[in-house]
Amino acid sequence: MKTTSIVKVSKAEKSKLEQIDFDNLVFGKTFTDHMFVCDYKDGKWQTPEILPYQALTIEPSAKVFHYGQAVFEGMKAYKDEAGKVWLFRPEENFQRINKSSKRLNIPEFEEDFFFEGLNELLKLDKDWIRSGQEAGNALYIRPFVIATQPGVMASPATEYKFMIICCPVQAYYTKDVRVKIADYYSRAANGGFGAAKAAGNYAGQFYPTKLVQEEGFDQVIWTDDTSHEYLEEAGTMNIFFRVNDKLITCPTSDRILDGVTRKSVIAMAEKLGIEVEVRKVTVKEIIEAAENGSLKESFGSGTAAVISPIGTIGYKDKTYDLVKPEDCYSAQIKKGILDIQYNAAEDPFGWRYEVK
Repeated sequence: MKTTSIVKVSKAEKSKLEQIDFDNLVFGKTFTDHMFVCDYKDGKWQTPEILPYQALTIEPSAKVFHYGQAVFEGMKAYKDEAGKVWLFRPEENFQRINKSSKRLNIPEFEEDFFFEGLNELLKLDKDWIRSGQEAGNALYIRPFVIATQPGVMASPATEYKFMIICCPVQAYYTKDVRVKIADYYSRAANGGFGAAKAAGNYAGQFYPTKLVQEEGFDQVIWTDDTSHEYLEEAGTMNIFFRVNDKLITCPTSDRILDGVTRKSVIAMAEKLGIEVEVRKVTVKEIIEAAENGSLKESFGSGTAAVISPIGTIGYKDKTYDLVKPEDCYSAQIKKGILDIQYNAAEDPFGWRYEVK
């Protein structure tokens, strides 16, 4: 055991690395040797620890099971060809998990605990991070907070657990995505917590997504909760449309997650000289653009996939297949972002964060 200035570290006796087939990873199923844990009790966050990855012991009456106080983040660490490890805009993820926590009345986490804990965790498990931009090799990082106080009274908990676990991953989607526009179910409502990365937001998506998957689609494009006239998100991704030579995306709101990759896509597109418009986008205009040929491409953005090109859009009983143009915006933007993430190009935005 060792102790840094902030974090107590207990190393695993033996690594599981030699048991892992890195050529056949299933996204999110294989976890590294260590995890970060910090408990909140007596009105403050306690001394954070890094421990060997292990099961938790938790009361069945823990409030997370009954009242859903749980938020999380998604991040990635990348290894360049020289073996250095990099994070991508981690301060955005830190700020967002605290924003999500605040919305669910969870105590905000300490910044120095987060960054020192994450650095120490990644240094311990750096051998789990493989280089290889082509294959999408990376370490997916999952910070999360759950309410652990026992009790079934409907009130905020007074005890919580903040954790970070990590898993090696490769490319999330290997083909263009088929999506269907929602005309009945909604992901979130005005005044709700759709903009928070709360566990319950994802649970509510699973059933409508199952229905469209039974029709041969991969994800739902969510629409507004009132009229279903305005497009919002695509499954777990923010969504972009290229109409003629203009890139259009929806503004963030109470209902739409303020995606880190979304912001990066907008900035990268503008750097590439692509005109970007952030405004409300109607179902009607996108369907009309698909029918008249002015919808050149569409894609989702998110941490897991970075950019996922959309090959087919469904709406009611019709489908519209998209054929990517030669000057594909999604490919240009994705390469620009990946080159920064893998330290293969200059970073004019200051997005890279080296793990030392």
